[in-house]
Amino acid sequence: MECFLASVHREHRYRMTTSGGGGFCDCGDTEAWKQGPYCQKHEPSGSEALEEDPLEHLSEDIIGRAYNIFAIAFKYAVDMLTWVEEERLPSGLEPLEKEDTYYCMLFNDEVHTYEQVIYTLQKAVNCTQKEAVSFATTVDRDGRRSVRYGDFQYCEQAKTVIVRNTSRQTKPLKVQVMHSSVVAHQAFAIKLLIWLSQVIGYSGGLRRILCQVGLQQRPDEDHSSLIDKLMLSDSKLWKGARNIYHQLFMSSLLMDLKYKKLFAVRFAKSYERLQTDYVNDDHEREFSVTDLSVQIFTVPSLARVLITEENLMTTIIQTFMDHLMRQRDSHGRFQFERYTAIQALKFRRVQSLIGDLKYVLVSKPTEWTDKLREKFLEGFEVFLQLLKRMQGMDPVTRQVGQHIEMEPEWEAAFTLQMKLTHIISMMQEWCASDERALIEAYRKCLIVLLQCQIGPSDGEQPITLNMCGHSLDSVQYRVSQHQVSIHLPVSRLFSGLHVLLSKTEVAYRFPELLPLSELSPPLLIEHPLHCMVLCAQVHAGMWRRNGFSLVNQIYYYHNVKCRVEMYDKDLIMLQAGASMMDPNHFLMIMLCRFELFHIFNNPHYGKRFSSEHTNKDVLQQNNILIEEMLHLIMMVVGERYTAGVGQVSPEDEIKREIVHQLCIRPMAHSELVKALPEDENRETGMEKVIESVAYFKKPGLTGRGLYELKRECAKEFNVFFYHYSRADQSKAEEAQRKLRKQNGEDTALPPPVLPQFCPLFASLVNLLQSDVYVYILRTVLQWVVEPNGHAWTESMLQRVLHLIGMALLEEKQQLESANEDSDFTFNFTSKVSRPGEAPENSPSILAMLETLQNAPHLEVYKDMVKWVLKLFGLIKKLRERNNSAPVMEVEGHSVDECLRDKDKADRKRKAEIARLRREKIMAQMSEMQRHFIDENRELFQQTLEELEASSSTAPDNSPIVPDAALIALGPKQTKVFDKKQIVTCILCQEEQEIKLNSKAMVLASFVQRSTVLSKNRSRTIQDPENYDPLFMQPDLACGTHIGSCGHIMHAHCWQSYFDAVQAKEQRRQQRLRVHTSYDVENGEFLCPLCECLSNTVIPLLPLSWSLQSSDNSRSFSGIPVLSQWLKCTLQQSKVLKKIDEKQPISADNTNASLEGIEPLDRFRPDVKPKNPYSDSIKEMLTTLATATYKVGLKVHPNDQDPRVPILCWGGCAYTIQTTERFLADEEKPLFGHLPCRQDDCLKALTRFAASHWTVSFLSVVQQHFARLLAVLVPDDNKTQIPPSILDVDMFHLLVSLVLSFPAVHCHDFRGVSLAVGVLHLFHLVTMAHIVQILLTSSTEENNMDQESTDGDEESAAFTLYDKLRQYSGSALNFMASGWHLWQYIKTGIMPYLRCSALFFHYLNGVPVPVELQEIGPHHFELLCHYLSLPINLMSLFQTNSDTIEPLMQKWCGAAEVLNFVKGERKAISYPRESNKLIDLPDDYSCLINRASCFTCPKSGGDKSRAPTLCLVCGGMLCSQSYCCQTELEGEDVGACTAHTYTCGCGVGIFLRVRESQVLFLAGKTKGCFYPPPYLDDYGETDQGLRRGNPLHLCKERYRKLQKLWQQHSITEEIGHAQEANQTLVGIDWQHL
Repeated sequence: MECFLASVHREHRYRMTTSGGGGFCDCGDTEAWKQGPYCQKHEPSGSEALEEDPLEHLSEDIIGRAYNIFAIAFKYAVDMLTWVEEERLPSGLEPLEKEDTYYCMLFNDEVHTYEQVIYTLQKAVNCTQKEAVSFATTVDRDGRRSVRYGDFQYCEQAKTVIVRNTSRQTKPLKVQVMHSSVVAHQAFAIKLLIWLSQVIGYSGGLRRILCQVGLQQRPDEDHSSLIDKLMLSDSKLWKGARNIYHQLFMSSLLMDLKYKKLFAVRFAKSYERLQTDYVNDDHEREFSVTDLSVQIFTVPSLARVLITEENLMTTIIQTFMDHLMRQRDSHGRFQFERYTAIQALKFRRVQSLIGDLKYVLVSKPTEWTDKLREKFLEGFEVFLQLLKRMQGMDPVTRQVGQHIEMEPEWEAAFTLQMKLTHIISMMQEWCASDERALIEAYRKCLIVLLQCQIGPSDGEQPITLNMCGHSLDSVQYRVSQHQVSIHLPVSRLFSGLHVLLSKTEVAYRFPELLPLSELSPPLLIEHPLHCMVLCAQVHAGMWRRNGFSLVNQIYYYHNVKCRVEMYDKDLIMLQAGASMMDPNHFLMIMLCRFELFHIFNNPHYGKRFSSEHTNKDVLQQNNILIEEMLHLIMMVVGERYTAGVGQVSPEDEIKREIVHQLCIRPMAHSELVKALPEDENRETGMEKVIESVAYFKKPGLTGRGLYELKRECAKEFNVFFYHYSRADQSKAEEAQRKLRKQNGEDTALPPPVLPQFCPLFASLVNLLQSDVYVYILRTVLQWVVEPNGHAWTESMLQRVLHLIGMALLEEKQQLESANEDSDFTFNFTSKVSRPGEAPENSPSILAMLETLQNAPHLEVYKDMVKWVLKLFGLIKKLRERNNSAPVMEVEGHSVDECLRDKDKADRKRKAEIARLRREKIMAQMSEMQRHFIDENRELFQQTLEELEASSSTAPDNSPIVPDAALIALGPKQTKVFDKKQIVTCILCQEEQEIKLNSKAMVLASFVQRSTVLSKNRSRTIQDPENYDPLFMQPDLACGTHIGSCGHIMHAHCWQSYFDAVQAKEQRRQQRLRVHTSYDVENGEFLCPLCECLSNTVIPLLPLSWSLQSSDNSRSFSGIPVLSQWLKCTLQQSKVLKKIDEKQPISADNTNASLEGIEPLDRFRPDVKPKNPYSDSIKEMLTTLATATYKVGLKVHPNDQDPRVPILCWGGCAYTIQTTERFLADEEKPLFGHLPCRQDDCLKALTRFAASHWTVSFLSVVQQHFARLLAVLVPDDNKTQIPPSILDVDMFHLLVSLVLSFPAVHCHDFRGVSLAVGVLHLFHLVTMAHIVQILLTSSTEENNMDQESTDGDEESAAFTLYDKLRQYSGSALNFMASGWHLWQYIKTGIMPYLRCSALFFHYLNGVPVPVELQEIGPHHFELLCHYLSLPINLMSLFQTNSDTIEPLMQKWCGAAEVLNFVKGERKAISYPRESNKLIDLPDDYSCLINRASCFTCPKSGGDKSRAPTLCLVCGGMLCSQSYCCQTELEGEDVGACTAHTYTCGCGVGIFLRVRESQVLFLAGKTKGCFYPPPYLDDYGETDQGLRRGNPLHLCKERYRKLQKLWQQHSITEEIGHAQEANQTLVGIDWQHL
C-alpha cells in the first residue's frame, strides 16, 4: 500500500478488492503498468544500470560456497517435504536407535466444518472444547497439527476414532500416524525454506544462485529439477508447506527476470499435470501452485513466448476440454447431468482454466509474427472444437399435455457460457488486430458452422411459400414441435467475426480472400431465428409446461451478463442474413418460423373472430407472436448501434444504452454499471460518455447520488429499445409520456433518427419498403379498422405505427441526403398511398391512418398517428421539391392544414363543454352548503360560542408573569398550575386524564447501560451484587440511560399486551422457536405502535410537589438562612439515624435533649406521610424502578433492595446529562428543540424519580440522604468516610439530594417549605462544584488572553482561590489573574447549570424564558436567574461565608484532594469534553492499509481474516474467528462482542474494514449491518467492496452515525433492522 499511496495511480480511477494475500508488490515492474511503474520511493536514478548481472557483486569464493550450501539445503528440504513414508526416513538420515514415539497428525480439508472437527477431536483425544478449538484453528491455518503424541498403539487408536467419526457422509478426515523423526525432519525442512527466503533477500546474486540450483535439470531424476519436483507434489503437501514454498518461489524465481522466463517455461510444460492435480485436490486455489499462473500469464512478453514456444493457448483449451469430455451426449455435445456437491466443486475448479486463458489473452498483440499467428490460429481451432461441443447443448422440446416431470439441469451450461463470454470477445479482439488472422479465423469458423448445420434434420420437410407474388422454397420447421437449443456459440462467434469484416473494412479491401460466396443466408439465419421464436413463444405462454428451467434460460439469454455473446449476436446474424437475401424472402421465412404465415396469407382472418366462437388462448398466443414478430422486424432494421453494422463508434453504443436506462428513471452509478455489459477488465466505458448525456445529482444524508438524463437526449428515446425487459419498457414509456406532458408536448413517442448502415449491411433498409413488409402493415391496420376485430391488440397497432414511422424517417433521411444525379430508390410513401390489390380492394395504409385519427377508442395513439401523417406531408413536400419521383395524389390533399384546423375546432369545443360543466357543479355545491347550514343552525351557533370562549382564556399552564421573572425553584418559584392533561391509549383508543388517583398511564421505554459520556472505559462494575452505586464518579464510567418512543398506553392494557407476547413465545415449541428481535425472557417487547424496542414503561404523573409541601407549610415563620437550615437538617438526620439504629426514644422525650442534641421543634419521625397515588400508579413506579435496578447493575430484579432508589435518581441524572451534551454538541438551544418523544420522556422520568420515594422504605431513603449530605458536610464519623469532593459528579449528587430530601422533610412540621430546602441544597452543591472546578482547573495551562480588568466576580474568584491554596497546604499552582479564574468557573459550570435548568424545569413545570429557547450571548445570566442563583456566583460564598469556609477547609483537607494537588493522582477537569467517535482517515485505502498490517493477537503473527475497528475507542479487533473467541458469562463469544462489554456496556459500533460495513452490536443476540460513512465519487456506499471504487469519508454521514450513538439509538436501530429483515435475526452475532 505504501508504494501505491506514493505513486501517480492514487489519483487515478482504481478499483479495490480484498484477497487472502500472497503475491508481491508490482512496483517497478514496467510490464505491469501502462504508465508510472515506480513509486516516488523506488524511482531509479539515471546512473543505475538497467541490465546487470547480479553475480558480479559476489566473489568467486562466495558464489561457490553459496551454490554448495543452497544445493544441499534445497535438495534436503524438497526431499523431506515430498517424502511420503510415515515410519522411516530416507537412507542416510535414519537414527541409530528407533524409538516408539509417534505423532497422530491431523490434516486440513475443505469438506469438514470447524464444528465437526472440534466434536470429533473431543471424542478422539479426550481434550476440552477449548483445546479442540485450538487444534482446529491450527489445522485450518497451517494445514496440519499433531493432536496426540505417544507410542504407535496410542496414536493409532485416536486415528481410528477420527476416521470412523468423519466418514459417514463424506470422505473421512486425513489422519496419519507419523514417526517423530519424520515429523522433526519435515519441521526442519520448513525452517530451512524460511531461512533460504530470508538469506536471498540480502542480495540479488544469492537469489540468482538459488534460482540456478532450483531449475538445474538432474539426469538422475528424468531431467526434472527440484522446482519441478516440488510443483508436481503440490497437491500432496499440507497448506503450511505449500505457503512457505510458494513464498520462496515468489521471492526468488519471480523476482529474477531471467529465471522468471525459465520458470514460466517449466510451468507451462507441466501445466496439464498441475491442473489435473488441482482439480482432484480439495484445497482453495490460493493454496495451489496453479495460482502462480496470474504472476506469469499476465506478463505480456511471457505470455507471447509461451504461446509461440510452448503452444500454451492450445494446452489450456485442450486441458479444459479433456476435463469436460465425460459430459457428452450421443452427438458429441456437452450434456451436464444433475450435479452432486462434489461434481459441482470439480466443475468450479475446472473453470479456473478459463481464468488462465483470460490472463493469456488479456493484452492484445500490437505486432504479429508468423509464428504467433500460426499458434494463435491453432489455439483458435481448438477453441472452435470446444464451442462446437456447446453448439446445440441442452436442447428443449415443447411439453404438450402434461407438465414436465423433472426440471432439467441448465445452470452448468449457462455457467460455462458466462465464463467463456469474455474469452469469446477477446478472441474476436485478437482477430480484429490482424487482418490475416481475421480472414483465417473467419474461414475456419465457417467450416465448423457448416459442420454443425449438417446435424440431425429432425423431420424437416421441404415446403414452398407464396406471398405478394413472391415464391420461396424452404423447409417445414416448427419451433413448437421440434427440438431447439438456446446455445449457439459457433453461430454467434461467426456473426461477431462477420461484423469485424465490416468494422475493419477487410470485407471491402480483400473480398476475393473471403468465402462470402459459400454463405447460404437462409442457413445462417435459421438457428438464431429459432432462438428468437422460442423467446416469443415462451412469452406467449406456449411453453408453460416446460417449467422454470426454460424461463430461467430465456432470462439469462437476455441478461446483461450473457447478451453480448448471445442475444445481440443472434440479432447481428439475422441482420447479416437479411442483408444478403431478398427482403421479401426473409420476411416470409420469419412469418413461417413464427408460425404466422397462414394468418397473414388468409385474407379473412380478422373477420373470422367473433367473441362467441373463439379459442381465447390461441387468439392471445397469436396476438403476442405477431407483436413479437413486428418487434423483431424493428430490431433487424433499427438496431444499428454496433460498430460494423451501423456507422457508429463504441462510445455511441454506450451512450445509447445509458440514455435508454435513464429514460426509465434517474439512476445511481452502480445501477447503470449493472445495466451495462462489462469487458474483461470489468470496465463498461461509461465514464467516457456519461457527462455528455446526464447530470449528476449529489446525495443527501441517506440515499445515493443519481444521474438524470439531459433534456436534449430524450429525443434519442426508442420505446422499443431491444435491451429493455417488458417491465422496463412499460416504465420507460410511462415516464417519457409523463415528461412530455409536463413539458407541454404531445405524447407521441416517435422512432428516433437512426445512423446509416455500413456498406456490408446497407441493403437492410430495403426491408422497409418490401412488398411483404407493406402487406403485413396493411393487414394489421385492416384488422384495427374493422369494427368487430378481435384479431388485434393496442400494442400491435403501436408497433405498426412505429414501423411506418421508421420507414418514413428512412425515406426522409435519404431524400435530404440525395444528390441530384444519385439514383434514388427508396419509395415507401408511394406504396402506402396505394390501395390494396383486387379482389380485396382494401383502402391504402394512408387512408386507414386518417380513419384511425378520429377513432375514439384509440385516444392514446392519436398523437402518434398525427405525427406519422405530419411526417408523410413533409416527405411529400420534399419529393415535390426534389422532383426525384412522381408522387401519387393523396386522398384528402393538404393533410397538414386540414388537421390543424380540425384540431383547433376540437379543442375549442371541448374547452366550452368543460367550462359549462364546472359552473353547473359549483352552483350545486353552494346550494347544498346553504341547505346544510339551515338544517343545523343550532349546532353552528354552539360551535361559534365555544370558539369565542376558548380564544378569550389564556392557556392553563402559562403563569401570568413576564419572562424575566420566571424562576424554576426556591421560595420565589413561579407559581404554575398543572393543566388538565388528557391522553389516548394506543391499545384501546380510550382517552383518560392524568391524575394522582386514577388508573396509571405509561410510556413504552427502554433502559440501557451506557458509556457515551465515559472518561474512563477501563473502569467497570466488577461485583454487581455488592457494588454501592450511591456516588457517581466524575468520569461517568458507566451510567443508566432511559429513553422512550413516546407512545402512551393504559398500564393494564400494556400488562395484557406484554402477557400476550410472553404467552405467545412460551406456546411456540422450542425447536420451532424463531429468533425475534426482542428477548421476552429479559422483559423486552416491541412498542405496539412503532415497533420500537422497549423493556419497561414510565408512568405519567401530574405535578406533585405542591401536594407534598401544602400540609406542613401552615405556620410559616420566615425563611431560614443556609446555616440555620443546614444545622436543623443535620439534627433531623441524626435523630432519624438513631431511630433507625433502634435507640430507645420514647414519645415523651422526643423533644428532650438527646446526648447533646438540642430539642427538635415540631419534628415528628413517627408520622408516616400519606401516599397520594393510586395502586395502579404505585405498581408502575415499582415496575420501572425494578427494571432500572436490574439493567443498571446487571442483577436479578429485587424491588426490596436499598439500591433501587439510587439507580432511579442516577438514571434520571444521566439521561438529562446525555441530553444536555447532545444539544451542546449540535449547537442547539437548551429548550424548545427536543423532539416531542424526548421531551415527554424527560418530563415523565423526572417526575417518576421525584415520586419514587413514596414507594420505597422511608428509612432507606433517609439513610441515602444522610450519606449524600455527608459529602458536602463531612461529619466526624470515621467509620464511613464519604468520597472526596473530587470523586463525585455534582449533578448526580444534586439530583439524588433533591429527590431524597422529601423523605426527611415529610416529618418536619415547622412550616418551612420544601422549596427552601431544595434551594439550599442546590446552592450548597453549586458551591461545591465551583470549588471542584477551581481545584482541577489550576493544573491546566493558561493560554487565554485577559480581555477586561478584574471586577467584583474576578476579585472574589481570586480571593476564593487563595483560600483554597491555603486550605490545601499551598500546593496549588499560583494564579495571578482573577479574570482567568472567573472564566474557568463560568465555562466549567455551564454544563452543570444547563443540566440543572433541564432538571428543575421538568420537575417543577416552570416555563422557560423565550431567550433560553434561542441561541444567544447571555445564557449564563439567564440560567442563573432562572435557577434562583446570583449572577455573581462568588456572592454565594460571601453570603454564607461562616458556613462554607469550615466546609471548604474540610473538603481541601481530604486525603484524596491533597494527593491530587501534590500531583500523586489525576482528576477530571471541567467542563468535560464531549466524547466523539474516533477520527477516520479521509481515504479508505489508508484504513485498508492499517487493517492489512494488523495481525491476529492470538495466532502468532497471522493476518486477521476480518479486521474490525471499534469506532468508539479505535481498537482493532480480530473478529469472526475461533482464534480470538473468549468466554463471557459462561459462553464463547467473538472479539467484538467481548469488546462491547468492556468498551460500551454491551453496545458497540464497529467498522468491518474488509467488507466496508458498519456493524452495530447490542448484547449477545442483537446486531445489524449499517451503511458505512464512506462514499465513492458517485455518492454510493460499497458494502462488501463489490464495486471497488475509491472511497472517501462523508463527514455528514459519519456525524449521523455519531448522533445515533450519542442519542443511545443503536439498540433501537438494530431492532428496526431486524424486524425489517428477518435474515438478520438468525445470524450468530455473539461470534462476531
